[in-house]
Amino acid sequence: MSRAPTDEDFTELVQACWPSLYRTAYLMLGDACEAEDLVQTALAKTYASWRRVRTLEAAPGYARTTLVNTAASWFRKKGWRNERPTEVLPEHGSEPDWTDRTTLMGALATLPPRQRAVVVLRFYEDLSVAQVARALAVSDGTVKSQTSEALTKLRAVLGESVLPQGAHHD
Repeated sequence: MSRAPTDEDFTELVQACWPSLYRTAYLMLGDACEAEDLVQTALAKTYASWRRVRTLEAAPGYARTTLVNTAASWFRKKGWRNERPTEVLPEHGSEPDWTDRTTLMGALATLPPRQRAVVVLRFYEDLSVAQVARALAVSDGTVKSQTSEALTKLRAVLGESVLPQGAHHD
């Protein structure tokens, strides 16, 4: 017989899942403050539906799905912008240092929000095309085309040695 999840169970979920949820949110949004807002919003929504969580084993997946759905709803808002002001333009023509995580984060930041979400969910979270489509409420074809376009853009920024043309993305 299963029992209803308690507030203590939710506290344990938050403590256990926060780092993973934050990493995913940060990769999707590229901004630490927005990532924290997204995680907090997703966890608040999870708590509001806490009594509907059937098993404690399902709770981390429920929280992650809520995070992805919340991000997808943010991307659909007309006011959503993924542009960040900067005082100094990046230099072009210099060879990037691939050991520097900021280079990789910068490359992700060049993608529009939906493409960035697709790349993060496909390659960081290791979700299938169908799982990403369900999470973002789009078709499988949209996931495939967004992945293809994103990888093309990332190749232009990162170069072929990091993302070879033959990289499998279906």
